[in-house]
Amino acid sequence: MVENILNSIGHFYPEISIVVTLCAVIIADLLLKRENHTISWIFLAGLTVTGLLVLQQTGINSSIFHDMAAVDPFAVFFKVILIIASFFIVLFSIKSRELDPYLSRLAEYYMLIAGMLLGMFLMVGSTNLLLIYLAFEMTSISSYVLAGFTKRALKSAEGSVKYIMYGAVSSGIMLYGISLLIGITSATDIYGVNAALAAGIEQPIILYIAILMIIVGIGFKIALVPFHFWAPDVYEGAPITITAYLSVASKVAAIALMIRLFKVSFMDAGSVQIIGDWPIFEGLNWNMLLAFMAAMAMIAGNLTALKQDNIKRMLAYSSIAHAGYILMGFVVLTDEGITAIMIYVFLYLFMNLGAFYVAMLFSNKLSTESIEKYKGLGYRAPMECIAMTIFLIALTGFPPTAGFVAKLYIFGAAISAGWIWLALIAGVTTVISLFYYIRVVRNMFFFKSDGISEPLVFDAGSKVILFLLLIPVLLFGVYFTPIIEFARYSLKMFGM
Repeated sequence: MVENILNSIGHFYPEISIVVTLCAVIIADLLLKRENHTISWIFLAGLTVTGLLVLQQTGINSSIFHDMAAVDPFAVFFKVILIIASFFIVLFSIKSRELDPYLSRLAEYYMLIAGMLLGMFLMVGSTNLLLIYLAFEMTSISSYVLAGFTKRALKSAEGSVKYIMYGAVSSGIMLYGISLLIGITSATDIYGVNAALAAGIEQPIILYIAILMIIVGIGFKIALVPFHFWAPDVYEGAPITITAYLSVASKVAAIALMIRLFKVSFMDAGSVQIIGDWPIFEGLNWNMLLAFMAAMAMIAGNLTALKQDNIKRMLAYSSIAHAGYILMGFVVLTDEGITAIMIYVFLYLFMNLGAFYVAMLFSNKLSTESIEKYKGLGYRAPMECIAMTIFLIALTGFPPTAGFVAKLYIFGAAISAGWIWLALIAGVTTVISLFYYIRVVRNMFFFKSDGISEPLVFDAGSKVILFLLLIPVLLFGVYFTPIIEFARYSLKMFGM
């Protein structure tokens, strides 16, 4: 046992690095002045070390701590996405004027991000049902506090309270589902669950209820319809840096958790169904259930985004729609479907963070998040507006951007598996999304500002961050082979 723990620690260095970084932030807060971003750079250095340790795990495929978690290419892929997202959020935070009144609390801010990142790292690698729930809660509790970090803003406090209320209910439902699953299978790890289901159990109704409850908990984190009601208010009230983080990082971690849980626990070898072909699962069409949820997310997210004037609320509803597109790949839980999901979330990272970043830059200068106030900005900040246009085109899924590649693979996976009607709904809702994205572009370039014409000037650092986000969106739109190969290589899961 001791030998297993010692060997496991050698594969647990990235998580240990996050804890060390968190401790470094606490010590720096005690020793350094709080009026600058020194702590931000310390945290950024810690993330860099963590990222390098994650990359060193490439090629490893093993279980650690007696099947509590797995270190495999699948986990490494999603950890890379989480590190990149965290890295950019720190850069955003350095440039955010919204956080300036809270510089004295910056250590708390980064401690919460570190706690959330640690929880998400555990989510993407957990193979034990109890650890899955603990990781889920660690991520959730940190995100609740971050959503209300700018507590002087009324909407921030309101959004945080709603987030806690919805989150507490969904977490309780998920915990009850996990308890039922453990009780009916007598297993606490996903491999044991699979073995118990393969052997057969006598109470399928309880199993169905358990799976549905787990879907509720994960669906809340992804903001799937009908578990999405928290997202618009939370996204609008939270600092824009945290809104961007929640829209990408927590969604990615929950998707990775959902794939591993369903792929390993509920699928028998060679099955092309979300749930295995065992007789116990014949009572419910699980693929159709999730296909319906995907369709509802695409329809509700895009239609509701049409009437939004606040850029953060618009992008919040847009992220609900994108959760539906991602779920299309989950309906097809073959290697092709999982590859499509992995490609989508990797590319979505850059285009969504890019849109939020430009919105943050404009908010810094204009002190507003209203899309109506974007009128004439194409003449006052041409480079930033062109970048915003590219990000929005990518989110729509037009070539030659990375968004086109993402949707090409996700649509292709659905069509090749025979889900034509779902792909048609996705296509129609993509056209609908064009209207609210184009509205932003129209305001920037085809309307004049209300009597204000002086240019908006942004520093060199802001432009560098913008280019770091813009380059992948354009590059992977025309040269996407490395991402495809990386995703296909990362399909390997321990125990599969």
